[in-house]
Amino acid sequence: MARVLVLQHVASEGLGLIAKSLRQKGLGADFIKIYRNERVPNNIQGYDGLIVLGGPMGVYEEDIFPFIKDEISLIKNALRNDIPILGICLGAQLLAKAAGADVYKGKKKEIGWYKVELTEAGKSDGLFIGLPDEFIVFQWHGDTFDLRTPPPLSPSMRGTGGGVPSKCLASSELFANQIIKVGKNAYGLQFHLEVTEEMIRDWIDVNDKELSSVKSYIHPEEIIKDTSKHINTIHKFGDAVFSKFFNLTHR
Repeated sequence: MARVLVLQHVASEGLGLIAKSLRQKGLGADFIKIYRNERVPNNIQGYDGLIVLGGPMGVYEEDIFPFIKDEISLIKNALRNDIPILGICLGAQLLAKAAGADVYKGKKKEIGWYKVELTEAGKSDGLFIGLPDEFIVFQWHGDTFDLRTPPPLSPSMRGTGGGVPSKCLASSELFANQIIKVGKNAYGLQFHLEVTEEMIRDWIDVNDKELSSVKSYIHPEEIIKDTSKHINTIHKFGDAVFSKFFNLTHR
């Protein structure tokens, strides 16, 4: 059985809808539960894919969260070996950092339901063909990154210090890079296609302090109301995107 490695930063941010696609594809999953102080391996050997989930920490907080360096090293190893990578929120930011981009705080937090728009590259990418050019997704982040597109490194240097070719596949009004593709088959989604309604309610409870700091423009009751409108649609999109992504692990 093909297996993927999952890096989980906090208990509340699990696989969600991704678990359904794993079962449908007959894939096994091994978890590194970072919130339980489980160590991140230094290479991806033995795995056919890597999933890096979200979390509240910043990629630039290596002094507070030393495991971030280990995660970036593992992602670089996966990039060097062309192992499919799916990064969600923090996972997307870690992927961008591993590819050579800077990650930093955005001007405003994006929490709730927002529109994203596929770029021309996104419209023609295999994972997103069939999705509308614009669609509503669930967001929960304040950090962002600038996408670097340096020239490709030689095979012997790839993954050693960043510089892996990257491109933007989707943007939003607040943040330019909402979906990125790095190298052949590594994808970063700044938003959450994997969420369930239960997960969203849980996040609102768990992150009440964060929400109180942005109560002037983000309202939990509106998020819950909008969830009932959009959750079925993003599940349809998530099923399609995750299924196509896991097809990459069988090549």
